[in-house]
Amino acid sequence: MNHRSTQSYWRYNDGGRSQYFKGNAQDCVTRAIAIATKRDYKDVYNTIKGLVGYTPREGIKNSDIKKVVEHFGGHWVACMKVGQGCKTHLKASELPNGSIVCRLSGHLVAVIDGMVNDTFDCLRGGTRCVYGYWTF
Repeated sequence: MNHRSTQSYWRYNDGGRSQYFKGNAQDCVTRAIAIATKRDYKDVYNTIKGLVGYTPREGIKNSDIKKVVEHFGGHWVACMKVGQGCKTHLKASELPNGSIVCRLSGHLVAVIDGMVNDTFDCLRGGTRCVYGYWTF
């Protein structure tokens, strides 16, 4: 565990989507990868589309997420086991420094040095459970 603040922080970041697309999308996988790896959103989008065979704009199937994130160099770190309950929350003091992509219930989010980068505040006041995360 690190010794940073127990508070959680959020910064609006669409990963560059607004440079290419208008409106909202269910693109958390594309967005989180673009942010965490500092890659161009459209390049990530097109790579994912090639990997999975469908547009990532409306989301990625659960069965494809691991393959996609690991294609971009992500290394999985599990934070909980079945039946164990939540041990790691979406807060700076419980996550490592650096750029990571956290797996949450129904969502992926980029966290950089404890700062959640997303298009909305998904923190739930620091109580949101992190199932695991990918380091890059």
